[in-house]
Amino acid sequence: MGTLFIIGTPIGNLGDLSPRAAELLRTVDLIVAEDTRVSRKLLSHLDASTPCISYHEHSNPAQLERVLVALELGDVGQITDAGSPTVSDPGASLVKAAVARGHDVVAVPGPSAITTALSISGMTGDRFLFLGFLPRKSSERRSVLSGAADETGTLVAFETPQRVLSAFEDISSVFGTRQISVCREMTKLYEEVFRGTADEAIEYFSTGRPRGEFVLVIQGASRQTTEIPEQSIIKSIQKLGNTGLSGRSLIEAVIAATGAPRRRVYRLVTESHASKADDS
Repeated sequence: MGTLFIIGTPIGNLGDLSPRAAELLRTVDLIVAEDTRVSRKLLSHLDASTPCISYHEHSNPAQLERVLVALELGDVGQITDAGSPTVSDPGASLVKAAVARGHDVVAVPGPSAITTALSISGMTGDRFLFLGFLPRKSSERRSVLSGAADETGTLVAFETPQRVLSAFEDISSVFGTRQISVCREMTKLYEEVFRGTADEAIEYFSTGRPRGEFVLVIQGASRQTTEIPEQSIIKSIQKLGNTGLSGRSLIEAVIAATGAPRRRVYRLVTESHASKADDS
């Protein structure tokens, strides 16, 4: 019975690979990777000739069974393109299947984009909520962000360069002037950290085409000591809406007037607009 080793790999700088991880990548009988094209660069750096096959979210059941058969014969190392396997990565299904077959699963810790970004963000890491990759569609992205608006811990999310500017717009709409830390290409040659508001991030990153991998760290909500009655918020929405305010301006004005959490205000403003649309 072989052992499945969950091996953390560098998120950029190859010098961050631990000696233990390097030794295992050379000596296990098989390596299961998210993308073999990416992983072979790491193996080449280590001068390792270990066989390597892919396993990802689109792999068929036969590929999973192939890995499980390999575990019957020897040790297998599972890696992702960068960072810790099974974290925002489809590898958890392999771990579950290996455990069900009675195999030992051993973690070999390594770099993590989540904790690395938290450590340099300037925000507390005592409590945080990881949102993974934000959804592609703006409506779905805003829904996810709104669902986390009352979280008092720091928020962490991954984003692609193609969608990061749109993500900033949605973060600004949902979180307003909360501080964010934008970590780009961490541990790599062109590593960059931006700190400010989402609107400031839009201005900063619009000067050129965003490149690289992004980790977004968002300040958590302030703790509310008293519960604000929903009817009070609705009255404020109606009153301020009658002055001509709408959209983000209305949300900001209601928050300033009531002190209510952004998530509640956003929801009630959305419901108010929907109700007016139904009546018309």
